[in-house]
Amino acid sequence: MDSAPDLPTADAPGRLNVGRPIAIIDIGSNSVRLVTYEGLTRAPTPIYNEKVLCGLGRNVVTTGRLDEQAVERALTALKRFKLLCRTIGVADIHVLATAAARDASNGEAFLQAAADACGCPVELLSGAREAELSALGVISGSYQPDGIVGDLGGGSLELVDVAGDDIGRGITLRLGGLALQDLSGNSPKKARKIVREAIERADPLRSLKGRTFYAVGGTWRALARLHQADRGYPLRVMHGYTVDPEDELGFLSLVEEKDAAGLKEIEAVSEARRPLLAYGAIVLEEIIRAGRPAEISVSVLGVREGLLYEMLDPAERRLDPLIEAAQEFNTLRSRAPLHAQEMRAWTDRFVATAGLPETVSERRYRHAACLLADIGWRASPDYRGEQSFNLIANAGFVAIDHPGRAYLGLSVFFRHEGLQPDKASPKLREIAGEHLFYRARLLAGLMRVAYPISVAMAGVLPKTPLVMRGGAIVLELPRDLAALASERLMNRMRHLARLLDVEARVEVTG
Repeated sequence: MDSAPDLPTADAPGRLNVGRPIAIIDIGSNSVRLVTYEGLTRAPTPIYNEKVLCGLGRNVVTTGRLDEQAVERALTALKRFKLLCRTIGVADIHVLATAAARDASNGEAFLQAAADACGCPVELLSGAREAELSALGVISGSYQPDGIVGDLGGGSLELVDVAGDDIGRGITLRLGGLALQDLSGNSPKKARKIVREAIERADPLRSLKGRTFYAVGGTWRALARLHQADRGYPLRVMHGYTVDPEDELGFLSLVEEKDAAGLKEIEAVSEARRPLLAYGAIVLEEIIRAGRPAEISVSVLGVREGLLYEMLDPAERRLDPLIEAAQEFNTLRSRAPLHAQEMRAWTDRFVATAGLPETVSERRYRHAACLLADIGWRASPDYRGEQSFNLIANAGFVAIDHPGRAYLGLSVFFRHEGLQPDKASPKLREIAGEHLFYRARLLAGLMRVAYPISVAMAGVLPKTPLVMRGGAIVLELPRDLAALASERLMNRMRHLARLLDVEARVEVTG
């Protein structure tokens, strides 16, 4: 591509110094999308995201060719994307093409024209390669995934097994929304028969029972958004949104039988995608009936993020993307980023001395909450709790489910607002579950002790440990810091002690 301007880091203190931006253009059967990322990191953050619904895969099954008007729309979009990447200062552009270009007789000519339009080579993905990258995307954005990844595009459905970092052999089926429209002659009834026959022969689904089905793709994300609206769900983030298959079956039947225009928040779904909702619902319903998964989990990470993950070195892949993203927030928004690191260790010591049982996931969540605890300090004091919660609950975090997301937001919310449980909405309490809701209040209680003695500055918490000893929580203050023991601090310690049903005291040491 054309040489890019220097990254204006000095003029953008809200950006991380992680090298030049990187871009991926995904030429799909339904849409052509550009996503530019801040840099190649374990928790990549998009700088810019734009899609154009071109419909390249429409009628490919029956005509064998890409529609000329769709090709023109796609090439126009690619020329625009090239200019946008130059403006952003992108160092590398990776262009991927999938089912439509793979299946069409004029696909090769289109790929050459596409390469000319965007100024860089286009990689045509095989079905197996597309499945592999989808699986890598889910692995990059999930904590210890275990199940089957299903990536539904306009032309095809890729299915592949994932277990931790291990990827099974993927398959591709011609069950994308546009392909089904074409194959069935716009008949959902005929489409169901086509889907059922294909799904019954899909080997990866034989091992789905009792595991997670990871739903990847824009149509399934649109269905999840509509499901949230129908259920009045308060966290409107897609990634990690989990649905019980039995509840999902009822909703999918509603989508198939009801005019899409009558669904709640249907206006949030583009008009070009709405006709595909019923076909996406049919595919998911048949997967649920055949595979009998324990849950459906939405992943917003797929092929693009899988490619980025593949480009990382092994040490970077082993990093926890939740902790990395929380650390980035801490770096960009906290008064003293090192303080959050010290608070992680400070709460580690308290949890150990108190003998509080804690799973690996709960420890990860606690560490992430410590890193996020001070990101709302610039807001008005009356709104710090609310604004911090909104920032955290709606952030682009991955490798966390929605109960964990609610825990993170509530921990920092209670840190600002006080520990009374009725300050949080009942729906958020329900999402977190009683155990994580209690742990959020407990961590907030620890934070409410930490901040009056440290004022969010580094260097104090290592000298002032809080421990459990002799049936009491004990704050140890060195003699030169003894004046920190105010009545305000003691009140906060008593509130924390009540959560643990113990006493509270301060001891001066040295």
